[in-house]
Amino acid sequence: MHDTSMRPSPIVPTVDLDADGVQHGFLRLPYSRDESAWGSVMIPIAVIRNAAGPTALLTGGNHGDEYEGPLALFDLARTLDPGTVSGTVIILPAMNYPAFRAGTRTSPIDKGNLNRSFPGRPDGTVTEKIADFVQRYLLPRADFVLDFHSGGRTLDFLPFCAAHVLDDKTQEEKAFAAVAAFAAPYSVRMLEIDAMGMFDTAAEEMGKIFITTELGGGGTARAATVRIARRGAMNFLRHAGIVAGQPEAGETTWLDMPSDACFCFAEDDGMIETMIDLGDPVNEGDLIARIHPVGRTGLAPLDIRARMSGLLVARHFPGLIKAGDCASVIAVRVT
Repeated sequence: MHDTSMRPSPIVPTVDLDADGVQHGFLRLPYSRDESAWGSVMIPIAVIRNAAGPTALLTGGNHGDEYEGPLALFDLARTLDPGTVSGTVIILPAMNYPAFRAGTRTSPIDKGNLNRSFPGRPDGTVTEKIADFVQRYLLPRADFVLDFHSGGRTLDFLPFCAAHVLDDKTQEEKAFAAVAAFAAPYSVRMLEIDAMGMFDTAAEEMGKIFITTELGGGGTARAATVRIARRGAMNFLRHAGIVAGQPEAGETTWLDMPSDACFCFAEDDGMIETMIDLGDPVNEGDLIARIHPVGRTGLAPLDIRARMSGLLVARHFPGLIKAGDCASVIAVRVT
């Protein structure tokens, strides 16, 4: 494969990433299409910079059907007082902007999943070009990275902030300190089932202090989860030493995802019946969901049983489920 790492990005910022003050603008990505021969994708960006200090990159809309992050970050970009800032805050409220505008997980342009597209390509698809710009032009500037997620249209989560177990234990310790400062109701040592091409991995491999969230789901946002996102973003900036003041304290329950036994997957299509609710305790072998066949009457449901003991932290959201879909996620309380 030919190396494109030295090729410049086609994306042109309309803001100066090194200038002091408050700037609102776009990452302009040329995109020629039937409706606009010399058109562009205009990705909103804000840069708040004041004096010397660390840099934080805050992102939402990595998946376009997840709304707590965009709601918190569009608001933060509008209201953050530069007089309280020592350093730089870069805000991308809707990083995969085509997906965000369509309300879909992946881009309607190329079906690209931005969170599986890193490090990207400057000569690739629209989604790969976005990933490449973030990888080469934004991540290197950042000391701290917060990427907001929730369950989108197909999953629902207990509201948690998370970081990953890392080989570099100093970096890991700093990440979990940032999770604690975020102060979500739950804090998770997170296990990914598919980490290839993730934004998380790209940031962590650069040595950045990276944290993420899952703040609900169902393709919408709740008042409580948006409040968690707004408070958490400010706590993150205070913890990083970029915004004056101490993080606002909040009670959190620490959870761990120790193995792939945390996950249960559907093995057939049908209608899912959840047998326990989010946050409920579960023992290994307990019935956590049933999949009811819908092709004809008279067929018995298929049981999904817990593969480990813990708390139910995520579940499939729509009423219908397909073979291979994640049905549930269990985590264990850290004592």
